[in-house]
Amino acid sequence: MKIDVLVAEIGSTTTVINGFNNIGGPCPIFVGQGQAPTSVYEGDVNIGLTQALESMKESLGVKDLSYDRFLATSSAAGGLKMTVHGLVYDMTVKAAKEAALGAGANIHMVTSGRLRRTEIKKIKEINPNIILLAGGVDYGERDTAIYNAEIIADLGLDVPVIYAGNIENQDEIREIFEEAGMEVFIVDNVYPKIDQLNIAPTREVIQDVFEKHIIHAAGMEKVRDLVNGSIVPTPGAVMLASQLLYEKIGDLVTFDVGGATTDVHSVTEGSEEISRILISPEPKAKRTVEGDLGVYVNMKNIVELEGVENIAKKMKTTTGEVEMLIDRHMPIPKDDRQKEFVEVLTEKAVCTSLLRHAGQFRDLYSSAGRKKVAEGKDLTSIQYIICTGGALTRLPNRVKIIQNALASGKGNEMYPNEDARILIDNDYIMASLGVMSKEYPEAAFGLMENSLQLESSCLLSNKVAKEA
Repeated sequence: MKIDVLVAEIGSTTTVINGFNNIGGPCPIFVGQGQAPTSVYEGDVNIGLTQALESMKESLGVKDLSYDRFLATSSAAGGLKMTVHGLVYDMTVKAAKEAALGAGANIHMVTSGRLRRTEIKKIKEINPNIILLAGGVDYGERDTAIYNAEIIADLGLDVPVIYAGNIENQDEIREIFEEAGMEVFIVDNVYPKIDQLNIAPTREVIQDVFEKHIIHAAGMEKVRDLVNGSIVPTPGAVMLASQLLYEKIGDLVTFDVGGATTDVHSVTEGSEEISRILISPEPKAKRTVEGDLGVYVNMKNIVELEGVENIAKKMKTTTGEVEMLIDRHMPIPKDDRQKEFVEVLTEKAVCTSLLRHAGQFRDLYSSAGRKKVAEGKDLTSIQYIICTGGALTRLPNRVKIIQNALASGKGNEMYPNEDARILIDNDYIMASLGVMSKEYPEAAFGLMENSLQLESSCLLSNKVAKEA
């Protein structure tokens, strides 16, 4: 069987491969899926990829499978580990951090000002995939970024560095790292002027550098034996998909609840009214990652936040049964009671991550009196709420979970309106379509229309084809 495009999602524990056909036609088709344990820690990721391909053949009932393009997203081998270093935390550091998160990075360290001895030691222990260095508006402060560059260059790490700070430092920064034998990429300043963010160029370069260097990660050296297209960090792929959807349908927020983390991606300019009282700028495309909110690996963190007694009350049961469900918790719930338990966990994860992602109104007091201001990301113009990840695509009450989260605010939060339309990634292919959008944006959007069950001629056509 011939497949136009295969996309592998190489996770820490599982590798999933999705197949798509009719990519150049008006109605692209999701052909099927295969999965297998990820083999990155066995020293060769291709073992898991090959097994996932065999699984796909079995599910499709074919003996042979060929393809034109093979793309991938990856969060294996720790994903994209980064450290971020800037000047002032609420300015250049924040801008650099937003760029890294939006690219799909797993940020292990953030520093502001001159690097201290303890911070230098920690960078060596982390051994990141990429180091992002920023600092100073254009034609502003120069010394901190140069000092930090010299310190990092002396660490002897074989790590690429991206510099996205004061443009006056570009030549000197390049010379510092080139003399140290380190690969350096110079990008436009992420914070060129006060209250101005410019993070898109840095995001793009982070993903390009990741794709170039991911094959050097343990177990990933042979990935190019099978993959002949783009490789993107999995969270970055979800952001790419969200941005493509924004261009087509309007302001949106995407919830991705997983076993280890809960990611929130919003793409919106917000309202003009709120922008006039916003204290500091926010990126149009923003990602937050809650590393403590996962419905399997970090399940006990959510239980602690919600409380066993409250979980029992919501499930109309005893604390004893809840304790039993905790002890017997599995990555994929098997019976109705386990699903109810995971639904409580998922709702808490969504409510908490939404609260952390969204901005709030607050009162600012000065000699002129009280003034209402807004701080953080404005989600009030959101038209669509996209649900992806295992929990929000498979649980029976996934729509009710989102509705309850929207209603959980206390009045000061800049939440989406409760009439925002909730869309489910029914095929659970959003990350795959994100990396596909780099090469086939129209096909990726068509497939998203189908998965989200948006009204389209292709949705009806594919439904008729399946029924036939």
